[in-house]
Amino acid sequence: MTYHPVSPHDDNGPSRRTVLQGALLSGTAATFSLPTLLPLAAQASFSDELGQEPGSEMPDFSQGSAALHPDTVLTSACQFCNCNCRLRVGMKAGRVIEVRGEPADPVQAGNLCIKGPMMTELVYNRLRLTSPLKRVSGTKGDPDSRFEPVSWNEALDIVATRLLALRDQGEARAIANRTTGRQPRGTGALVHRLFRLLGSPNDTDVGPVCNDSGGNALAETFGLGYFTNGYGIDPATGKPDLESARYLLLLGTNQAETHPVTFADLLRARRRTRARLVVVDPRRTPTSVIADEWIAPKPHTDFALVLGMLHEVILKELYDKRFVDRWVLGFTELRDHLAAMEYTPEWAAKITDVPAATIRRLAVEYAKAKPAAIFCNAGISHQLNAFDTYRAIAMLAAVTGNIGTPGGGCNFMHNTWPGHLELPALTVKVPDPGPAIPVGPDAFADAILTGRPYRLRAVITEGNPLISSANSSKVRRAYAALDFYVYTGLFMEEAAYYADIILPVCSGLEFEGVYMRRDDRAIRWQEAVVPRVGRSRPDTEIWIGLAHAMARHDRHHPAGYWTDAFPEEWTDYKNLWDAFITHTPATAGMTRERMRARAEPLRWPCPTLDHPGVSTLYLDHPSWYEAAEALAPTNKGKRFLTPSGKIEIFTSDLDQKLAPTGHRALPIFYTHPEVTGAHPTLSYGREFVPNPIYPHALTHPVRLGVPGDEAVHKKFPLMGMTGRPSVAHFASLTHWAHTAQQLNGLRFVQIHPETARRNGIANGDTVVVESPRGSVGATALIDSGIRPDTVFLPNTFGPAQEVGDLFGNPRYEVANALTDDTLYDNLSGQQSYKCFACRVRKAD
Repeated sequence: MTYHPVSPHDDNGPSRRTVLQGALLSGTAATFSLPTLLPLAAQASFSDELGQEPGSEMPDFSQGSAALHPDTVLTSACQFCNCNCRLRVGMKAGRVIEVRGEPADPVQAGNLCIKGPMMTELVYNRLRLTSPLKRVSGTKGDPDSRFEPVSWNEALDIVATRLLALRDQGEARAIANRTTGRQPRGTGALVHRLFRLLGSPNDTDVGPVCNDSGGNALAETFGLGYFTNGYGIDPATGKPDLESARYLLLLGTNQAETHPVTFADLLRARRRTRARLVVVDPRRTPTSVIADEWIAPKPHTDFALVLGMLHEVILKELYDKRFVDRWVLGFTELRDHLAAMEYTPEWAAKITDVPAATIRRLAVEYAKAKPAAIFCNAGISHQLNAFDTYRAIAMLAAVTGNIGTPGGGCNFMHNTWPGHLELPALTVKVPDPGPAIPVGPDAFADAILTGRPYRLRAVITEGNPLISSANSSKVRRAYAALDFYVYTGLFMEEAAYYADIILPVCSGLEFEGVYMRRDDRAIRWQEAVVPRVGRSRPDTEIWIGLAHAMARHDRHHPAGYWTDAFPEEWTDYKNLWDAFITHTPATAGMTRERMRARAEPLRWPCPTLDHPGVSTLYLDHPSWYEAAEALAPTNKGKRFLTPSGKIEIFTSDLDQKLAPTGHRALPIFYTHPEVTGAHPTLSYGREFVPNPIYPHALTHPVRLGVPGDEAVHKKFPLMGMTGRPSVAHFASLTHWAHTAQQLNGLRFVQIHPETARRNGIANGDTVVVESPRGSVGATALIDSGIRPDTVFLPNTFGPAQEVGDLFGNPRYEVANALTDDTLYDNLSGQQSYKCFACRVRKAD
């Protein structure tokens, strides 16, 4: 059936007024000041929509109170979401008494969402890990496992001896690590350095869980894998960047809940520019409620939607001919390919369930609006065709001339640090590590359990793979089978119960360093505002300490092999940062002193002290060409940092590069096999080939366009999606904060009224969601703002989250019990969290 979304202003759904009221009211539940979406000035401007008289807001009566007036105000960062807001932390007698946003930053505009003040709940929390622990009894994974406190030296000595023993057995490659976004910037560079000395290729980051695919596609198309445009005034031009957009196309991103403060900035600009806002999402969200239009395709079919738009733009000659002729390679090949494959709006309509007329109109609107900005997030990244979908989106932006221009761009959220932070070159000969296992932490489980491509025996994680990895029951079996596992974290999360050694880390308010608005490469300095909790350490210190422990126990190399590579002075982050900017030319202008003096962040790349930083990548401006050359001398004079210096839609080299993995430079449609409708899908080969996106790693080749079937839907007729529970949460960490557990400690599964009626489910019922891989519990939330063939299940809940016990919240099985780890993007490593066949029933 064709599904016609409810209007954002339908009386049966939430209005813009209720969304704004909800944002403000949720802020009042927090303990500290101003945890609202909008600052007081903006609240007043929306007073008509809030049903308030102007000036009726209650004054802040904490002002002028001697007891509540801070002794000092320090600046730190909220590290829950990718807005990475500046926090002005008020201290009284050594304690945090208030948390406010930064009013001097025009983008932040004094704003914090509900999560900002919750940073203090990671500090003042009785469940924090405060000492290194070692396992003394219990089966791995058993919540009754016993651990005892040990010194840091003992804990790191145990880790060092176990890793060195594997190396000495010729099994260095059997050691793996996965970093996470919560760490101090530069931790990954230290991990990589240690793993090079050790001889293992398997140091990975959080990107394949989050958003690496967008960056991968951007790098292959334009030359750099980062958000192309910036928020606020571009110092190079003196003009707004993203705020100058005339059209905002949001694909698979619920910005109001996932990027609330930067989204509020776009909304303020929209009141001036009247930019049209279109949201593409299978379910209604607070973002779509504010939009001019909400389009609800089937899950996992955005690729078809974009191909239909591309066909309309190119075949109807709506593209920017001058820009294409000057800057785009492969346009003719793309035009002929789209025509030959018949990727028309009518074809796309049959796959997406979006009317062809809507797809045509969307294409025309986007092509004619200048400038037009595209935003994407996990809704695209968490698809098994993520790389190819992002490439198609990049092509759409390129042919319409929306790249390298303020207010335009491909603004694909990307979690990792821009560029590589370099350290002094190693002065010793290091082992040849050989190829890495396929990228993505879900490859860990296969390598542990099957020994393919080879067995992993020791793993260190800085995140929680028991929640974040697909097919969680398989992941549990794998971590239980590991010879040696080290968990680093703030709390006894699910993964900690599988560990042999547990290392306590600092929360973001407890260390000094840099942090980044991970969307637009905007970087600031943060201060440590409170003492470290117990004996916890920042991750950077842990890895430097581990290197020194290796020096104490390595019988094959002198101590200097390790200690020269990890000087003890780097335990002071100021010295470590100095080393980074000294050896990373594109970051040389980002000194601690310069960043501390600024209320606004400084954008990367920034090669000199007088360079303004880059807001719009690929802008035809001297500041961009200077920054590009700092990234690599071979970039001199290039606008786009591809081999050709142009946007590469198709080149023979790119086509041949991708071909061994089953992909090609020109888009070939396929989707998840559990999307209803028996659409073309893919199959995976058992052999391994080099991954052209990550040349150090292996991957499985695929065959695209394999005919789909509906067999799985005979028992599991619905499509499930996972995602962020609400603005109160980010990953699993917020589930350890009291405020988040109070506001959103229940897992609500969003179900359409027709679907609920067919299954005998009423609003508020306890239900069970089942897939071919497992089942989980939730509370039914009956809502017309979702497709009848789709249910939405929030992720990040887990059975170890005991903070919720205070409120009587259930201990939930993780949502990834339902997802399939064998269905993934073989180039980026992204898992397909956004589609799984399922059914829902009332709990017995």
